[in-house]
Formats: sequence, structure tokens, C-alpha cells
Amino acid sequence: MKRVACGIALGIMCLVGVSVWAQAPAGGGQQAPPPMTNLQVWPQNTSRAVVINFMNAFNRSLGVECNYCHVQREGRFDFASDDKREKKVARKMIMLRDSINVSLAAIVDKPVGAGPTSGEGRPGAPTRVLCASCHHGLPIPEPLGAVVSQSEANGGGAAAGLAKFKELRAKFYGGQQYDFTEYALVGIGTAALNAKRPDDALVYLQANLEYFPKSSMTYQGIAQVKNAKGDKQGAIQDLSRALELNPNNAQARNQLQQLKGQ
Repeated sequence: MKRVACGIALGIMCLVGVSVWAQAPAGGGQQAPPPMTNLQVWPQNTSRAVVINFMNAFNRSLGVECNYCHVQREGRFDFASDDKREKKVARKMIMLRDSINVSLAAIVDKPVGAGPTSGEGRPGAPTRVLCASCHHGLPIPEPLGAVVSQSEANGGGAAAGLAKFKELRAKFYGGQQYDFTEYALVGIGTAALNAKRPDDALVYLQANLEYFPKSSMTYQGIAQVKNAKGDKQGAIQDLSRALELNPNNAQARNQLQQLKGQ
């Protein structure tokens, strides 16, 4: 759970109502900050410091700033306002997350919060789902393949999908938002092939060789496309290349033997 190490109570944050962000304490002629209002997830007596701390954690989990959920009026945040849909949805998501954690503890037979060496339940079993568990720095945690597919559907086919992939890779590579390993475009290409779009599949797989020129699984995928298009000899050549790059690729070896035996 390295990617969700923001803390146990991460999700109950930027979605509460607060009358001001932070002000100086009373004394020296300055007024104390007014009490927080419209707290619906936390108890009404929750301290301002706790609220602000978890608001900041929420921002990091979703890759957003406070104006994602909160209304701004005349240059100031109206934290108590429920006018924005995002804030209402987020409250429901928090309750969903908490209900999952209750069920999860029962499923893995381990109390919520029990550590891997506590002796309670199965050692190392997950006991908490946090906002970051799904969002990984994205407001809407759509899988990479789904985003690429939507770009295809909007027009342009595989060219548009690949352009979206490259756009996201340029923006997020090295972060936690999307999977940009060699499996990513192989999976997208395989999905296109399964949808009877071998030419689109080839676009994605050949592009993957730009990033991973020694990817055995990519050559294996290209071989499957060529075989589906009736190019048996081309498929044999690519499967042979896949085995050169990874002699332990058992799937490629079996496919090669089947093609040669036909």
C-alpha cells in the first residue's frame, strides 16, 4: 500500500464546510477565527487543524485544489456552501469508502487498523481503503485504456487514441496516475484485436516498440495481429523475435510451435 500512505483517515477532508481557511488566533487585537459550520462528515467539535490537515491530504489524493469542491465568492472561499456538485458527490464517496472498509475488515477477518504484525487476522492483509487507493492523483480515476477508447470514439480512431496516450504520457509519466509500463499499449492493442480491429491494434503495438524496443510481449502481440490478418510467415518471424528477446516466453513458444505445425 505504498501509494496510499497518506494516513488512515485520509478521505474525510476537503468536503466539510468551513467558514474560513485559517486565521490568526485571538490576541493582539485580532479576532479568533469563527467556528466551522456545516460539518456533515465530522463531528461538529472537530478542530480546525485536523480539518485543514486532511483537506490538504485530499487535494494530494485527487490532484486538485480547494476550488474543486468549494465555492469562491469575491476572491474568498465559502467553505460552508454546498452549491458545488463535486462537494456533494465527495461526501457520498466518503461514506461509500467507509462502508467498504467496514466490509473489508470482515472479509479479511481482520479489524480495521490492525497492522501486519499485530497478530490479528491474516498477516499483511489490507485493512483500509483510502481515497488515494483508487484516485492516485486523478479527480476521476478512469483507467488509461478507457481514456484512450473514449478518444477513439470521439473521432479519429486509433490515431486519436494514440495521440491521447502520448499526451497523457508526456504529462503524467513518472507519476502515480496511469500505468505507462510496456503492458499498457499491449493491453490496448489486444483489446482492439479482440474487437476485430487488427489495423488499430497494430498502430498501438508498433508504437509500443518506440518506448520498449526489446519488448518480447509486444512482438508476440504483433504476431497475433499478423496471423489474424492472414500473414502467417510474418507472425512466425515476430514470434521468433519475441523468443530471441525472452527465451522464457512460454506463450510465444507455444504459439510459434502451433503455427509451424500447421
